[in-house]
Parts: sequence; structure tokens; C-alpha cells
Amino acid sequence: MSRSVRIVEVGPRDGLQNEKGNLPLDLKIQFVNLLSESGVSEIEAGSFVSPKWVPQMEASDSVFKQIKRHPDIVYSALVPNVRGLDRALEVRVDKVSIFTAASETFNQKNINASISESLKRLRPVATRTLKEPLPLRGYISTVFYCPYEGHMNPDACVPVIRALLEMGVGEIALSDTIGKAEPDDIRAVLDKVVSICASDKLAMHLHDTYGRATENALVAWKEYGIGTFDSAAGGLGGCPFAEGAPGNVSTENMVAAFAGAGAELSVDLDKTSEAAQLVRELVRR
Repeated sequence: MSRSVRIVEVGPRDGLQNEKGNLPLDLKIQFVNLLSESGVSEIEAGSFVSPKWVPQMEASDSVFKQIKRHPDIVYSALVPNVRGLDRALEVRVDKVSIFTAASETFNQKNINASISESLKRLRPVATRTLKEPLPLRGYISTVFYCPYEGHMNPDACVPVIRALLEMGVGEIALSDTIGKAEPDDIRAVLDKVVSICASDKLAMHLHDTYGRATENALVAWKEYGIGTFDSAAGGLGGCPFAEGAPGNVSTENMVAAFAGAGAELSVDLDKTSEAAQLVRELVRR
């Protein structure tokens, strides 16, 4: 097991997209800039989905144009289709993330498409991204539980992972979308997944609805060798299409848990907390 852990800070995207308040552009930029001083490995700084569906992400183009980029940090963005990819490439994103789900019902509610239809839409995005060439991540939502279908069969995500790997996706993020997973749920899925996808290609995107996210993360790290974990400063956000998913696991809690377990990571919690404080009061109003 590698002692090194990568933290992907998703506060500026997943943290803000579910908040009722829409931060002014200058504060979004300041939020990312503060996070850039915190020592995280990657910042998901925005999303190029339609502002009709996620209005909080409408200014992502301007955010990418105006942030101060740190040379050691990857600045990534969520991209739903070729039109979104055009916007992302125009502002020079460092990495592209695409998304689908393990639950048919969730996919229909989220993007009005079946899983197979969503994968078909994503193929041209993946092909063009890799030709740039840029790193490509694939999110899979509802791997453990679905707000509509309940507990997911651990096998449900396997064909989706295979399809993403065939597209050339280099990193697959397994998402506990409603934060209901327990350690045995993590084990049940990862027992299936690590046989078809190397641990160094996996990331965990955990929500903390029931307070189990850091425990689940440590299981994935200690027992399966996964070293990449998503979190949001101050535990901001969640999923706008999954009622009952109030927040990502906080970066502060994740870093503290891994540091206490002996992991190697260099995240400045004072900077992370400062960034979280900047936006917390505004988005809660």
C-alpha cells in the first residue's frame, strides 16, 4: 500500500452546484485561488453543463480565465457533451471529467438518458479529449446506493467501468452519491472492481450524509490501495439531482483522517478552512 494520498478538491464545482446561493464571480475566483494555496493535488474548478440545469456553474468560463493557476495543481472541469468540451478547451482546462451512473433510474432523472445512451454521448467527448491530449476522468454516480432504486447490486457498476476503460478513461471515480455506504458496502463493490480496474486508476467520491465517509475512505486506502479521494472545503455541496445528499465529505475531515492513519499528504488545513469560510456564510443565506 502506497502511503501517498491525492486530494481532489471539488468544492468549486460539486460544492457549489447544489447550493441555493450563487456566488459572485470574484468570490468564486478568490475561492479557487485560496484553494490553490492549500496544497491539494487537483481542483475541480467548474462545470460546462448547461446553466439551465445548473445555474451556479454559468460563470465557469470566466473562472478558468481569471484564476491564478499554480503549476503543481491540475485544474479540471466536468463536461457533459461535445459542446461543453468546446468551452472547456477554449479556457484551457488541464483535465476533463465525464459522468454517468450505475442506476438506470438515476441516469434518466439526471440526464434524461439510459446508461447505454449516456455512454454513447460520451464517446466523442472521450475521443477528442484524448487527442488533445488531456487526462480523462469518468464519474460513476450511485455505485453504492441510489435515491430511487435503493441499495445497488455491487455488480451494477462493472459494465459501466468496462465501457469507460474501453473509451480510454484513465481515472474512474466511484461515487457514494447519497452518502449512505458503510465499510462493507465499499468492500463489496471494490472486491468486484479491482479485478477489472487497477487501484491506481480508481478514485473515491464520498458524501458524508451519515458520517461514514472518512471511515469508508480509509477502507479503500488501507485494504485496496486506492490513493485518490475527492472532498470539498467545509463539506460544501452535494448532488442537485439526489435529494438527501447534503454534502461532500469535508477536505478538513479527510485530511485529518488520513494524517492520523499515517498517510503522506501536504494539505494546509488553515488555507482550506479559510477558503471554506469565504463562501460558507454566503451560500447558506
